[in-house]
Amino acid sequence: MSDALKVILENIAQLSIKEKALAAHCFLTAMDTKIDSDVEAEWVKVAEARSAELKSGAVKSIRWEEIEKDLN
Repeated sequence: MSDALKVILENIAQLSIKEKALAAHCFLTAMDTKIDSDVEAEWVKVAEARSAELKSGAVKSIRWEEIEKDLN
C-alpha cells in the first residue's frame, strides 16, 4: 500500500459526507478515462428504445415527486 493511500485511509473518518463524496468521485473518475465506444453505442440504443416506449405509450413516466414519496 502506498504512503499516499495510507494517509487517506488514516484520515477518512475526519472528512465530511460531502468531502467523502467528492473523494469518491475523484477516485472513480481517475480510474478510467478511456471511453468505450461499444458501451456508448449500447447506451444510445437503450435510451432510444426507452424514448420510443414513452412516445408510443407502452410505458408511462413517473414524476420525481412520486418516486421520492415512495422512497420515504
